Amino acid sequence: QVQLVESGGGLVQAGGSLRLSCAASGTIFRLNVMGWYRQTPGKQRELVALIRSDGTTNYADSVKGRFTISGDGAKNTVYLQMNSLKSEDTDVYYCYARRDVNIYWGQGTQVTVSS
Repeated sequence: QVQLVESGGGLVQAGGSLRLSCAASGTIFRLNVMGWYRQTPGKQRELVALIRSDGTTNYADSVKGRFTISGDGAKNTVYLQMNSLKSEDTDVYYCYARRDVNIYWGQGTQVTVSS
């Protein structure tokens, strides 16, 4: 089993920055991918950014150039640096991890951007 604990959410003004952290614990060896999704109540969860074990990354078009995903292997932690935040970035952000066919989710952290 893998446990994912997010932190770093909060309230920020438009144009500001936040950094989310996701600490993984448990059976974390051979995690293929870690990343972030976000979800508005009543809507489908959508991809924000992913980082693979080889260091390659993917971003949603809506966050390219503003968000940066990175990982610290020594701390088993993934970060999402969010700059130039917009009101439409307001959502619950979920940490995600995958090992082969097994998918794990964190409990979510609220990000609210005021305009």
